[in-house]
Amino acid sequence: MNVNREKKEDLVKEISANFAKHDSFYLLDFINMPVAQTMELRRQLHENSFPIRVVKNRLALRALTDDLPENLKEHFRGPTAIAFASENPLQLARMIRDFSKQHKVLKYKAGLLEGQFLPESQFDDVASLTSREDLIAKLGFLMAHPLMKLLRTWQAPMESLGRLLSQFKSKK
Repeated sequence: MNVNREKKEDLVKEISANFAKHDSFYLLDFINMPVAQTMELRRQLHENSFPIRVVKNRLALRALTDDLPENLKEHFRGPTAIAFASENPLQLARMIRDFSKQHKVLKYKAGLLEGQFLPESQFDDVASLTSREDLIAKLGFLMAHPLMKLLRTWQAPMESLGRLLSQFKSKK
């Protein structure tokens, strides 16, 4: 076995391990992307703990396991980078969308969002979703708001009585 073949096998194992480790990833087309912008994207993603890997399509196709959707295979054409997210895949989608809008060179091909196939047509919808933390905060507010109104309603007669007694005392 020659060294080149061993390197390729190691790359396939590494990509396969990334597929197994991350339940969300996005396939990106970065054709005609200047090196400076590529480095900027890598830096931004690295700062937020999102690994990105440029792959050879043949090796990535070998690394795809049977539990991944068959639809992914057709999107491994042309220059392909894979951005992985183990936590907060919506933040990664927003970062990719914003970078793409700003520089007009990066294009989303397809991906996997928490184990479900995500076609190109739905990417912008997903990137526009509110984060989990914001949704939890809104839910908490919506649950607490009626209780706060009830508390104010119960306190209102006591406050009115207190003002009335205060006015009555100051009159004497």
